[in-house]
Amino acid sequence: MTVRDRLLAVVVAVTWGLNFPAIHLTLEQFPPFLAVALRFSLLAVPTLLLVPRPSAPWRWVLLYGAGFGVLQFVFLYSAIDSGMPTGLASLVLQSSAPFTVVLAAALLREHVSGRQALGVLVAVVGLAGIAVHRAGLNGGATLVPVLLTLCGGLGWAMGNLGNRRAMQAAPGEPLRLMLWMSVIPPLPLLALSLTLEGPARIRASFTGLATPTGWTALGALAFTVLVGTLAGSGLWTSLMSRYPAGVVAPFSMLVPVVGIGSSWLILRERTSLAELGWGALVVAGVLLGSTARRRPQPVVPLASGAGVTGTTSAVAIAATPSPRPVSPSPSDVVAEIVTGPPAADESTASASARR
Repeated sequence: MTVRDRLLAVVVAVTWGLNFPAIHLTLEQFPPFLAVALRFSLLAVPTLLLVPRPSAPWRWVLLYGAGFGVLQFVFLYSAIDSGMPTGLASLVLQSSAPFTVVLAAALLREHVSGRQALGVLVAVVGLAGIAVHRAGLNGGATLVPVLLTLCGGLGWAMGNLGNRRAMQAAPGEPLRLMLWMSVIPPLPLLALSLTLEGPARIRASFTGLATPTGWTALGALAFTVLVGTLAGSGLWTSLMSRYPAGVVAPFSMLVPVVGIGSSWLILRERTSLAELGWGALVVAGVLLGSTARRRPQPVVPLASGAGVTGTTSAVAIAATPSPRPVSPSPSDVVAEIVTGPPAADESTASASARR
């Protein structure tokens, strides 16, 4: 991997890590369900008008959009809105990687190696440690946001399964798939917003857009869409098309590092040493499960003439999906997204849109 491409991988990780404080700033103005609906609407409208539909079966695109776009962000935005520290959210959302391994083994009969199983176990211990620590704070009130974030990781993992099936059917269309995934969330999220947040709260969120808080929220929303999802996912997909997944995917573990650091710098949030220690276990488990030795695989030709080896990675990218071409390989487990964001995406169509 060239120095230039290593720097590009770091840039993507930084943009995805910044998605988390951007989500926090967006929620200062907009209620969570409306904020997610706006985020994906800004992608969905030009996609419907300008981007050809992917050739993958529509049911897999629906599963990808429902899991990654709806469930992940409904729970993540709700968690941050209810008090989940944004830096800690970037760590806990890494639960999507072990969730993906477990779901793929249970539902798709994927083979899980001993190293992957150990990685899942280490990550689960770290996540349990964070949950226990938060349960002991403020009478346990801080545990609920952690559980909501874990539900977001589970939703992301469900989307990864749809992403995997869609990518197997159309391996040369990762960006097109990611953009059409964004068409799924707006309508159900707008319905949720109208039902649970109510027209009055929605109207109120648009009345203060001319204030400093409103301008900041709009800028943060634009960042998650344009920088976190489109630019970040585009760069990540390009890197995945030119290098083995095992070379590129570990850069995603910089996302929680940037998420914690940027939340401290921008929002003055502090992460306790106990949470950092348990979080290090989560990151170690994800890395352990995603760096297992793989047999050489054939190169899958892309539409552009480039190729990518048929390896997959159980690394999940926080806050943004970033799809990449994957050849069908029943012995491997994919955790795809596009951080997002908390898009992410965007491994892990690894993370575009979140964050």
